[in-house]
Amino acid sequence: MERPLWDVVVIGAGAAGLLAASQAADRGRRTLLLEKNRKAGVKILMSGGTRCNITHATDNRGIVEAFGPPGRFLHSALAALGVEETVTLFESEGVPTKVEETGKVFPVSDKATDVLDALLRRLRRSGATLALQEPVLDMTRTADGFTLTTPLRVLTAGRVVLTSGGQSYPGCGTTGDGYTFAARFGHTIVPPQPALVPITVSAPWVAELRGITLPDVVLRVLENDKSVVSRRTSLLFAHFGLTGPAALDVSRAVSKHARPETLWLELDVLPFLPEAAVDDYVCKESVSSGKKQLAVVLAEYLPRRLCDSLLVLTGQPVDRRAAALSRADRARLVQVLKRLRLPVTGTLGFGKAEVTTGGVALDEVDSRSMRSKRAPELYIAGEVLDLDGPIGGYNFQAAFSTGWLAGAAAAEM
Repeated sequence: MERPLWDVVVIGAGAAGLLAASQAADRGRRTLLLEKNRKAGVKILMSGGTRCNITHATDNRGIVEAFGPPGRFLHSALAALGVEETVTLFESEGVPTKVEETGKVFPVSDKATDVLDALLRRLRRSGATLALQEPVLDMTRTADGFTLTTPLRVLTAGRVVLTSGGQSYPGCGTTGDGYTFAARFGHTIVPPQPALVPITVSAPWVAELRGITLPDVVLRVLENDKSVVSRRTSLLFAHFGLTGPAALDVSRAVSKHARPETLWLELDVLPFLPEAAVDDYVCKESVSSGKKQLAVVLAEYLPRRLCDSLLVLTGQPVDRRAAALSRADRARLVQVLKRLRLPVTGTLGFGKAEVTTGGVALDEVDSRSMRSKRAPELYIAGEVLDLDGPIGGYNFQAAFSTGWLAGAAAAEM
């Protein structure tokens, strides 16, 4: 069998791996990038509805804060490759970017293929070797580094950068292989769970609203009537429950819960109006617009199909007139408008999750270099780490930055 010696072998040609390999090769290291799929960057091509949300229009501090307390881990990585540098990197490769109202940064072309092509051009220019359809079957330590076994050959490497991803979108090849290798070298694996994933509910009427988007809602996850997490942004009704940014961002709390069926979702469909103002509006309309159907009155703010459903939930007919609305009926209506509760059943799982929460414990990786504290010649970056942020390009930025830093650090021999 062929036994070439590589200075650096990178496992996984996703967002983190492509930049890690380029960085190592740019520094003169003989670098091999192994990818199990037929093509590199499969998840990049799928992301953002095939548009690829590269990063978020904020400063590095904003990226750190978006991840909560674990975001501190990203300080050095962002210092090496921050938001501005990431945008400059793609634009220098001929991929102009744009910032949408939500702060998401996309290629002007709206084509994820342009993002991947830019990363591949950079990889080729660096001199790194890309090997496709070559998964790593085994990896062991040696006196000088690592021995890696693939279906085609046995390889030796001075250093390994593990960028194999998490378990989200397993159809992309991200099936959690990296956790096995990291655990073998002494790393703690925080149990992986799906994140940024649609939430399923036990409320048959929700299916009737599938396709309806609400641009501004507050969605809360409740446990024992207490809010665990909340998010104010847009929401989409689906046949199984809720999706869209609000649902995806709070889904981590559902995925991580031992008994998600004990949780509730609470929805405020009029977050821009205080409860007293909603009550006052309904009260006045019942007097001044009494001949109108109540659903028509509510449709000034909400989609008509949703208004019909809310009336049914309060025990009132869809064609009910606004006139002579009793105080009790008004109270029930205001409650569903401001505190509509849906019983949770779970999520759609890894198959529909955009990222993975859980992975290699952060305190076992040196954030200044992405170097393992358990196996010094091993570097770990990207989604395989226990680090996941909200929707909006934050997770890609973390992958780009940690991959960039890991590749550069692995090249320092």
